[in-house]
Amino acid sequence: MNLKNRIEEFGLKTDCLEKLEKYRELLLSWNDKMNLTAITEEDEVNIKHFLDSLSLFKTNYFDGSKSVIDIGTGAGFPGIVLKIYNEDLNITLFDSLNKRLLFLNDVIERLKLKDIYTLHGRAEEFGRKDTHRECYDIAVSRAVANLTTLLEYDLPFVKVGGHFIAMKGPEYEEELKNSKTAIEILGGKLKEVIQIKLPSEITHYLIVIEKIKETPKKYPRAGGKPKNNPIR
Repeated sequence: MNLKNRIEEFGLKTDCLEKLEKYRELLLSWNDKMNLTAITEEDEVNIKHFLDSLSLFKTNYFDGSKSVIDIGTGAGFPGIVLKIYNEDLNITLFDSLNKRLLFLNDVIERLKLKDIYTLHGRAEEFGRKDTHRECYDIAVSRAVANLTTLLEYDLPFVKVGGHFIAMKGPEYEEELKNSKTAIEILGGKLKEVIQIKLPSEITHYLIVIEKIKETPKKYPRAGGKPKNNPIR
């Protein structure tokens, strides 16, 4: 099934089709030079990258002109797809590997995307900077780390009243159970879990955490602690 039919079947508009097709071409071209994705078959890219990213529009969190930071963006999922689908979003693509950002900057330039920026660094460091701390309406992460670690990476970037959205697979329940303390300490509150059914019998989940108070200044911790010694 082609991408247009996939998106229509998914219940979303197809205005973004041409740019998504170009994005896929660039992804596969660059993938010959560097390891951006193990998913290269056309329909698999359409489902596991594009539809998965577009699933965020099954919610109303990404309506309008919100500021969004995609932490651990990798090859630009979901951040580039979010921008292509809703041009009003202000997107920051954040990653610790600079060569990925070279690819993303090429995509941004070739697709003539506006109000989308790349940022190179570690979440533990930038989450403490005044220029980024508690500045975003939404932080989103897909396939980056377990939920407890992600909370410490992402929530410091989110302003009070904003949201952190983790894109997770079926293992989310155990991760969520282990993250209760971290959610509370870091200033969050579980708002909802949204089930997303993709083609090929794939089921994903959007874990939505509302930011209800400021994150204590000691977080995020440095030295790899969010990953090696997660909050319990």
